Amino acid sequence: MRGRNAERDRIEQLLAAARQGTSGALLVHGEAGIGKTALLEYAAGRADGVRVLRVEGIESEMELAFGGLHQLFLPVLDLVDALPQPQAAAMRAVFGLTGDGVRDRFTVGLAVLTMLSEAAADGPLLCLVDDAQWLDQPSVDMLTFAARRLRAEGVVMLFAVRDGAPGAAVKGLPRLLVEGLDRAAAAELVPGLPPYVTDRLIEEARGNPLALIELSTALTPAQRAGRLGPLALPETAAGLPSRIQDGFLEQIRRLPEATQVVLLVAAADDTGDLAVVLQAAQPLGGAVEDLEPAERSGFVLLSGAVLRFRHPLVRYAAYRGAPLARRIAAHRALAQALGAAGQAHRRAWHLAAASTGPDERVAEELERVAEWAGSRQAMASASAAYERAAQLTADPHLRARRLVCAARKAGDAGQDERCGALTDQVPLPLEDPGVAANFARARAVVELGYRRPETSARILLDSAEVTGAGRPDTMASLLTDAVHAAFCAGDATLIEEIASRAPHLPVLAVPARLFGGDVPGALDALDALRALGKSGQDPAGGVMDRLMTGIYSRLTGDHEAAREAAAGAVAHCRGEGISGWLPTTLHLLAQTELALGRHDEASAHAAEGLQLAEYYDLAHRAAHLRAALAMLAGVRGQEEQGRALAGEALEYTRPRGVGRGTADALWALGVLELGLGRPEAALEPLESALRDAAHPLLCLPLLADLVEAAGRAGRPERAAQPARLLGAWAAALGQPALSALAHRCQALTSSDAAAEEHFTAALALHDGGSDYDRARTALLYGEWLRRLRRQIDARDQLRAALEAFDRLGAQPWAGRARQELGAAGGETGLTAREDGPISLLSPQEREVVRLAASGASNREIAAQLFLSPRTVGHHLYRAFPKLGVSSRTELATLLAS
Repeated sequence: MRGRNAERDRIEQLLAAARQGTSGALLVHGEAGIGKTALLEYAAGRADGVRVLRVEGIESEMELAFGGLHQLFLPVLDLVDALPQPQAAAMRAVFGLTGDGVRDRFTVGLAVLTMLSEAAADGPLLCLVDDAQWLDQPSVDMLTFAARRLRAEGVVMLFAVRDGAPGAAVKGLPRLLVEGLDRAAAAELVPGLPPYVTDRLIEEARGNPLALIELSTALTPAQRAGRLGPLALPETAAGLPSRIQDGFLEQIRRLPEATQVVLLVAAADDTGDLAVVLQAAQPLGGAVEDLEPAERSGFVLLSGAVLRFRHPLVRYAAYRGAPLARRIAAHRALAQALGAAGQAHRRAWHLAAASTGPDERVAEELERVAEWAGSRQAMASASAAYERAAQLTADPHLRARRLVCAARKAGDAGQDERCGALTDQVPLPLEDPGVAANFARARAVVELGYRRPETSARILLDSAEVTGAGRPDTMASLLTDAVHAAFCAGDATLIEEIASRAPHLPVLAVPARLFGGDVPGALDALDALRALGKSGQDPAGGVMDRLMTGIYSRLTGDHEAAREAAAGAVAHCRGEGISGWLPTTLHLLAQTELALGRHDEASAHAAEGLQLAEYYDLAHRAAHLRAALAMLAGVRGQEEQGRALAGEALEYTRPRGVGRGTADALWALGVLELGLGRPEAALEPLESALRDAAHPLLCLPLLADLVEAAGRAGRPERAAQPARLLGAWAAALGQPALSALAHRCQALTSSDAAAEEHFTAALALHDGGSDYDRARTALLYGEWLRRLRRQIDARDQLRAALEAFDRLGAQPWAGRARQELGAAGGETGLTAREDGPISLLSPQEREVVRLAASGASNREIAAQLFLSPRTVGHHLYRAFPKLGVSSRTELATLLAS
């Protein structure tokens, strides 16, 4: 490990922390041969008293769902029995130990997290994941899911990834770039050479350790003595990885023929199972004794029943250096061996690798693999299997269906760009209306995820019109998806157009009537839709119907009903493993919590949603979630964070016509300015938000902020119309929350003689609703009373406002209330939020404490927050002394007070 002091120190720190019970993860990345594997071996060598689990990605097997996970946990499979029952069932299913499906991929992630925690129960654990880019994507997803949530288990996870290599994406982990060695360290690897030759080698290899060793080994005696002409080595290092592989290939070709055969079979295999390799090699002329020359040459390492290549490039050279016919023969032999061993999914992929043209029998086997992977929430692997099946399909209609299935599974996996690439391959026209409808959905996913939601809505609407006659059963889902996309675009005209195509459908009756002017009819339709969902008789009953019910309820001001629907949609996504839609449902839940004044809960849901959206590259939904978090930052007076979040959201939404996202981000900026006492500056973003929303129904709560900003800026003429709009819609919809805001606005735009009646009416309507909105009204009322020199009455309102703002952490609003209260002669000392024990907890500790106080066990909290039970226990261990409690009963009493 010459020249790697910094890298070794980083690894030593992680191991030392693990011995103290602290977990950590690190992504080691760099070019081929740079020393990533050597660093992982160094970690294994330094892991005295530490259990080590390891897995190595293999390019030829990267589409085998959960294969990497199975290899990693093979030595500790007995720990599955110690998992909570749902997690144990999920792990048995993904490992192929049962024929069951997996409803929720998050249960798999939690099971991985719990297994790692259990494996570290008796001491630290080191997990080594080499060549992670060649691991199957579901395994990478689950391992990184766990790695990001490890805290207090004593687990270290090291991932090694080759830069520039296609394959699985490893995201969200701390990174360590491994670069070339400096000259002194590089020279130590090639001792005994003349300085000129050493300099040439170092320049050629760019400090790459493997390249230095292999290039020096390949020198002739004359070159080693210094007779090295200017053309003896390539002029540039552009082909360095190929050059290294060529060196390995030359050495492999010097081995006996039978040894080369066994190496080829081992390179084509992904299990490292020596018995499988030898069984497959036997009909090709290979036997166990033929491994001896390869072992003596250092190409392979044999340990018990496991065969490992000493470096990935050796494997690559052994495989790619063989003629195509021999590679095909190796895959067929492995398929035969694996079929006898009952490993149908690996067998199917080897048969596919051995196919050189259309083969319907193999395509059917791959389709069954895709169905198996999809039933276990391995959507990326399912997509890959459908795609390879399509490549082996001669019939154009059947190939189209399989490509569409591949595209839809890619969309479900959050791979929107790949989804788009697959739809581009679908042969048109499509004769089957059902396939055509699924094709439209796949195209719409790409448009909604990366481009323009309006185009997404149009694609779905056009498909409903074309395929509706042949497949009327597709109409409801196509139009529902279309109306959701139109809501994202913030296009009220398009919403009405789509809904009017099927106003008899319960999920479309609400917008058809609401935007068509029949408000009472829309409210009746919404009541019927909610009742249908609660009865369990909803024929669709999917995430979209739940989502739209929540959106309609929020739109009409019934925030409690919206929250109930949003929570149901989130639970549905978690339960069914619909990870692609979970950020969207969490966004709606965060919006409803915000509307109800539950700011901590809103923040937690929005943060989780954004983390998932970023992980799955769902740029569209990430923009919406940043806008929601910008609003929370604005309320709390976190100016730098609020501006950054809103700016990122607008950078995405504006050029793509995401009207709702644009309006929400601008609204957040307006609230930020208003809270910081800059009403004139708040007017511009608030009025821009109103224009981008395009219809009052899409931004009713925003109108109240616009009225306040205009009034405080001394521009009452810009407050009049928003106040009238809000009043008219509040009267039509009849919801207390909206009516309270309307009365507040009427108080601000009325004469002093009428204002008090509206203020008191607003406060009465706020009862049972948002504490934040009530505090905003009380603050304005108190300011009005103080202006009229009614100091005692003013102090009551301002003190109530101050206490509420402090509880909510709305610091700029609390500062304004404190200033007004002081001016009215009131006491302005610190309140519970500022000096109380809850304020000492981190956001994660607050969430754990909140759930513990509700009676949830550590395992239940872990499942809900995607943590290990040991991390939950660690958070409670830290939180109890801060709060001055020693039991969950005391904790519940404290929080209730």
